[in-house]
Amino acid sequence: MPHDHHDDNPHSLLPSEPALRVKALETILTEKGLVDPAALDAIIDLYSHEIGPQIGAGIVAKAWTDDAFRAALLADADQAISALGHGGRQGEHVVVVENTPETHNLVVCTLCSCYPWPLLGIPPGWYKSDSYRARAVREPRAVLAEFGVTLGEGTKVRVWDSTAEIRYLVLPMRPEGSGGMDEATLAGIVTRDSMIGTGLPAAAGAAT
Repeated sequence: MPHDHHDDNPHSLLPSEPALRVKALETILTEKGLVDPAALDAIIDLYSHEIGPQIGAGIVAKAWTDDAFRAALLADADQAISALGHGGRQGEHVVVVENTPETHNLVVCTLCSCYPWPLLGIPPGWYKSDSYRARAVREPRAVLAEFGVTLGEGTKVRVWDSTAEIRYLVLPMRPEGSGGMDEATLAGIVTRDSMIGTGLPAAAGAAT
């Protein structure tokens, strides 16, 4: 006999649109006393306004202008980054890999979406997609081309798989024509994607 029943699984109550799903899930968890709205708002505000790719950009710019820091960053990124007051949850055990004319580095997380949040902020949607996670390993040059990055035939692509134990940050090559820029100005041309490897720094004249 048909009968009504109550499904305690919160996911069964969520709408299909992603934004509405997030809001509905937040409401359900709040009503059940599992989430403190004030704490959640504080976390969202932190990652939206205080933590973001500008942190990583500052680290890259310092590495471009300070050879001693660059060497320390490549030798022990955790220690070098911690000395600047950065790091923390989701940013433990960071390894910095350097782009050169011979090698271009690309970061992916094939299992989920491990990402150095304290340095780059919230990961972009495409980084978490099944397509990127699979294709970045299988056909990295094709993926790079779709992001607008075309490499010379002599440049090899090295793909790094982030995990819960190790997260990677790309140190992109400093653009030509940026020799007269100070550290703060250089940080303005370091893009988020260039620190993942799916992009390059902006042209030297594009600093804001």
